[in-house]
Amino acid sequence: MDTRDIEYMRRAIALAERGVGFVNPNPLVGAVIVKDGRIIGEGWHECYGQWHAERNAFRNCTEDTRGATMYVTLEPCCHQGKTPPCTEAIIEHGIARVVVGMEDPNPLVAGKGIALLREAGIVVECGVGEEVLREQNKVFLKYIRERRPWVVMKTAMTIDGKIATRTGDSRWVTGETSRALVHELRHRFMAIVAGIGTVLADDPMLNCRVEGKEVRQPVRVVVDSQARLPLGSRIVKTAREYRTIVAYTRFAPEENVEALAAEGVEMLLCGEREGLVDLHDLMRLLGEGGIDSVLLEGGGNLNFSFLEGELVDEIYAFVAPKIVGGMNAKTSVEGRGVEKMMEALPFRFADVERLGGDVLLKYRREN
Repeated sequence: MDTRDIEYMRRAIALAERGVGFVNPNPLVGAVIVKDGRIIGEGWHECYGQWHAERNAFRNCTEDTRGATMYVTLEPCCHQGKTPPCTEAIIEHGIARVVVGMEDPNPLVAGKGIALLREAGIVVECGVGEEVLREQNKVFLKYIRERRPWVVMKTAMTIDGKIATRTGDSRWVTGETSRALVHELRHRFMAIVAGIGTVLADDPMLNCRVEGKEVRQPVRVVVDSQARLPLGSRIVKTAREYRTIVAYTRFAPEENVEALAAEGVEMLLCGEREGLVDLHDLMRLLGEGGIDSVLLEGGGNLNFSFLEGELVDEIYAFVAPKIVGGMNAKTSVEGRGVEKMMEALPFRFADVERLGGDVLLKYRREN
């Protein structure tokens, strides 16, 4: 492997990142075209349903591509989807060599794109930067394999693990830098999931606000077994502006369901477990509906239910340099908890980041 291959693939990876928040549930993909040691075209998958990275790179080319090398982070597609196959464009443009970051696990591709290019006489190398790319596309890799969303549990707490004081006051636990990053996360992941308890207590908007940047608004999902979400809540009042889903069970009063639906709320009937929304069924339904990722901002009880069900893939724990104390002050994970320390739910350390005076700890589910 040439060091220049790594250099150009890094550029393609950086380009792919520009699609964050806009391409879901498609993967993040970047492409760079090089000829005679010069980049003559580059592109990325910019928006779901629009041109893929390879075709955008060709559209941005400054000269003839015959004999050039293309660097692309994911195996080019070879099937007709919302756009034509990228393998056709690569062959038509006379590309001589293609360096692929990783094979596409989508059964519609899965090595077929590489095989088609090789059959056309194009030299193909695969696996450059694959470890980095698997991390970049972790959401897509899970979704394409399981058709279930990638779930990130986000919590903001004090040093002593409190998310609010004993009176319930929670504004603000963390500083401005942390809160700004949360809005970036709301842009990155397709949906926000919150419990009805949190919504009743805080009356949040659960939307995304990033100053000076175009953002995609997340789908707001309220786990609300009895469909108790107040019609006067900010979420219901803005349901026609921001897509909003209430996950409820057969125990919800019919009049509640009809009243919310009349205000533009999508009502999602889920299976139930012990009288509450079956979270596994909810994740199945969201996945079938094209939602590939969830930011869980759920409150202590819902957080524990997700953890207990082994539904959490990552934890983002924002820790503020404060102590509030109080036996009755809420914590980020409540519920019934485990009885013995040996039953504690295992996560492995992934990363740490300083955000002003706060610290962001990232953990990944074992296995």
